[in-house]
Amino acid sequence: MNALSLWFAALLLLGVATGTEAQVTITELRSPYSFLSSPAGTEYFISNVNGEPEAADNNGFITKLGVNGKVTDLKFIQGGKGQITLHAPKGMALVEQTLFVADLDTVRGFDSRSGASTLALVIPHTSGPVSLSDVASDGKGLLYCSDQQANRIYRIDLATKQVSVLITDPALAGPAGLAVHPKSGQLIAVSWDKGKILEIAPDGTLTEVFSNGFFSSRFHNLRGVDFDSWGNMYVSDSTAGKVWRMSWDKRFQVIAEYLPWPGDLGIDRTNNLILVPYEQAQAAEMNGLETPTIAKSKKEKRTLADYGFIPPPPKPAAEGAPVK
Repeated sequence: MNALSLWFAALLLLGVATGTEAQVTITELRSPYSFLSSPAGTEYFISNVNGEPEAADNNGFITKLGVNGKVTDLKFIQGGKGQITLHAPKGMALVEQTLFVADLDTVRGFDSRSGASTLALVIPHTSGPVSLSDVASDGKGLLYCSDQQANRIYRIDLATKQVSVLITDPALAGPAGLAVHPKSGQLIAVSWDKGKILEIAPDGTLTEVFSNGFFSSRFHNLRGVDFDSWGNMYVSDSTAGKVWRMSWDKRFQVIAEYLPWPGDLGIDRTNNLILVPYEQAQAAEMNGLETPTIAKSKKEKRTLADYGFIPPPPKPAAEGAPVK
């Protein structure tokens, strides 16, 4: 079985309802970082670093897909082509018809229909170098951008184009992925350095939703985070090769493993699909998600399976031992 088949196989093994019509594999990518769906679930975008992640080489590109994940333009937006500047595109957010892309120290905006450049907002280097990892929209005129290396999250007012620092704190531990909860509006960040899941309030107050304990390290290096329509959270652990789901009552489940470096994942809430780029496999996949069933009540006893642990099969009886 090749690496690109592992995702589908893992989903089946872990009991996620998919359906082969929902599984699409996209190839010929170049260091794909982020995979994003339009709100209507009719268009998709994949950012391709295509080189060193911190190099200003102007050869990054954005792949555009249509309905059912069919590639409509492999290099829909391409650095160095025409008047386009795009070095190492990473996280993305779609606001109406504008595709916002984190590109080194700049948030770039492109028309999602034509690919034309509409914005190049450079983040001020007031406290040292800037290297953006992700961008997320709150749907109310604000963008949030994470700077993994500086342990900082910026806030951008789209109406005025003003940039402010929401929070700078070592406790962010390398904020890689960002997402805004579709119902509560909470800003969530996931940590690359320590595998934490964090919530940041509008005033910059930081709350740990989950952190690894001294005796347990569930997460390694988290890259992406997003939510489905029911409020379940999905996170990608790049170095562990896993995708996790956390339900509303904070129960964890591994829904896929043995993946080739899963990147900044996305959720298509309209079609209930999960979108995962594989940074080291030069590919990406989209797959159907199961429809959540009624969760266990608080009175029911939980088992290790609720926390992503799958027990090994029982040992075979010794030869000649009586069968019970």
